[in-house]
Amino acid sequence: MKESNKINVALIGNPNSGKSSLFNLLTGMRQHVSNFPGVTVEKKSGVIDINGRKFEITDFPGTYSMFPNSSDERIVVNILTNPSHPQYPDLIIYVADIHNLERHLLLASQINDLGFDMILLLNMVDLTPDFKSSDFLSLKKIFPGTILPFSTKTHLNLNTLKEEMANFDRDQNSQLNFIFDKLDTKVLGQVSKVTNVSNQYFNKLILHHYAWLEFVTPGMNPKIEDIAKSRQFENIKEQVSETMLRYDAISPLASKTSKNLKIGDESFTEKIDNIVTNRIFGPILFFALMFGIFQILYSWATLPMEWIESLFNSLSTLVSDQMPKSWFTDLIVEGIIPGLGGIAVFVPQIALLFLIISTLEEIGYMSRAVYMFDGLLRKFGLNGRSIVALVSSGACAIPAIMSTRTITNWKERLITILVTPLISCSARLPVYIVLIGFVVPAGTVYGFNKQGLAFMVLYLIGIIAALSVALILKYVIKSGGDSFLMIELPNYKKPIFKNILLVVKEKVQSFIVEAGKIIFFISIILWFLSSYGPGNEMATAEQEAKTVALEQQLDAKSTNNLIASAKIESSYAGHLGKWIEPAIRPLGFDWKIGIALITSFAAREVFVGTMATIYSIGSDNDELNVRQIMAQQLKPGTNRPMYDRATSMSLLIFYVFAMQCMSTLAVVKRETFSWKWPIIQFTFMSLLAYLSSLAIYQIFS
Repeated sequence: MKESNKINVALIGNPNSGKSSLFNLLTGMRQHVSNFPGVTVEKKSGVIDINGRKFEITDFPGTYSMFPNSSDERIVVNILTNPSHPQYPDLIIYVADIHNLERHLLLASQINDLGFDMILLLNMVDLTPDFKSSDFLSLKKIFPGTILPFSTKTHLNLNTLKEEMANFDRDQNSQLNFIFDKLDTKVLGQVSKVTNVSNQYFNKLILHHYAWLEFVTPGMNPKIEDIAKSRQFENIKEQVSETMLRYDAISPLASKTSKNLKIGDESFTEKIDNIVTNRIFGPILFFALMFGIFQILYSWATLPMEWIESLFNSLSTLVSDQMPKSWFTDLIVEGIIPGLGGIAVFVPQIALLFLIISTLEEIGYMSRAVYMFDGLLRKFGLNGRSIVALVSSGACAIPAIMSTRTITNWKERLITILVTPLISCSARLPVYIVLIGFVVPAGTVYGFNKQGLAFMVLYLIGIIAALSVALILKYVIKSGGDSFLMIELPNYKKPIFKNILLVVKEKVQSFIVEAGKIIFFISIILWFLSSYGPGNEMATAEQEAKTVALEQQLDAKSTNNLIASAKIESSYAGHLGKWIEPAIRPLGFDWKIGIALITSFAAREVFVGTMATIYSIGSDNDELNVRQIMAQQLKPGTNRPMYDRATSMSLLIFYVFAMQCMSTLAVVKRETFSWKWPIIQFTFMSLLAYLSSLAIYQIFS
């Protein structure tokens, strides 16, 4: 329910109109992100005070028309035709790009006909310094409300806008000016009797969209359907007819308004696009750019990630030294602090990725990337915006999944989220480094490093798997239907860094608060499984390890490693490893690898540390020593190496496909607002990993 003393203000406009920049300008750090009620589409809102009056500003999804083509646009139509909706606006601020008025004013004319109080902002006048306020007077013929030339960049008329908001009277009578060719008044009259709403255009929209509008109750639906059938209402024909009639009315006025406008950088934009969107050079430039981003995420994020890890390690040591030895201390040192560290360590990558993507979006490049790849990716059930997530997941799937928020079609966004973790991320590298030497010997072929080529093959397998699964999901997931590309290629412009920083803040905060809670909870569960065991088994195992250490006269470090190995074997995690051994034995795995599969669910790279602990190798040893000791292990009761080519290939393939990352699952849950999809994702990726590993091991063993 709406607060009676708070005025709901909706920011509405086409994509790339500057609507979100205006939202940032009005709300600043007071904004918060949630969801529109009942749907998984993100809602940005913020409460501001102007002259003692409270305004809740909501940034609505970018929309082209009241005849929606995406789930986001449907939300806008649903809200604007449902007076009981919590976000139903008292006042609409409509943001239009002054250089594309003909297209941008289509939706504005429809909203005007619905009877809303509306302030029309003609944005981006900073690009046309010769613009005069008198140029927009012709628009008054169809938009009787306030019309302001505006600039989100220079803040032109920002104070005037706030004054108009402060003087807003929600009880004033809106001026209606219908410009569409009215449908038979008899038909609209019949619909009005069902809806109890007198506005003609409202009833026309009900007739168009009654099948899915929230306003239309089950009791209304059959009555409106009968009216549509009896009057032979042709939905598509009426939409086309109305749209063309609106353009006929808008076009001459828009032309008169913008005839003297000259965009200074228009020719510059065209020259750049000749290269950037070229069929050959465009994709090459994009992948070069993404490769650069990939390298930045590796190199620039490494140092702060190491600092964060070092900070949490130091914190663990400090707490361990200062607090008395107890289970509670162990929980903090081995469970809570590593859990918090596991959340914080991803922040540099997330911040860097969204800093770069937001900058590219502000400049105007990302729209070009979407345009270039949309046709190709749509064949696999994805769309052009999916390319960003698929490429950036090579660094980390977590920020990549979060980047899918730019995909407006829910089905295509969901498919992108589900397949993104199949692209090999940086966390898999330690596993690949340890195991690849058992599969491919050192050396070169045609001048290329063999093991380097093997790395490339593993990445290609992930890419092929992601596209293949996406193609299957395209036909399996029926939700929402496919979309088609309707995108504006904006002029290149200097970025507004305030907008960029607000996006980065929002993404980082969302990850820490939402996904972090889940990661933290699972970290504690994994700590418990690894730290405790049934009965006195762990105490007995520790005592036996100490006895063996004394007999063999081991030093302190080796003794601690032996104790750690014995304790993890007798822990609940160890029992789980032995319990699942019959299921993983056909893959060439033993119970020790089973423990590593369980513990590496915290993060894939934990596999190497678990192997080090189980085989009594200090965690400070490098990967080469880990590999050497693993090479000495034998299969039980045989003289055959445990990590022969078949087992190592099987394990590699398992890690290429398996969802061994609780952080990713936590983010998927956060982005889909349900446990349904992460469970489905975990299940199909685990099955794919298991069956692929089974086939590889059985073939090569």
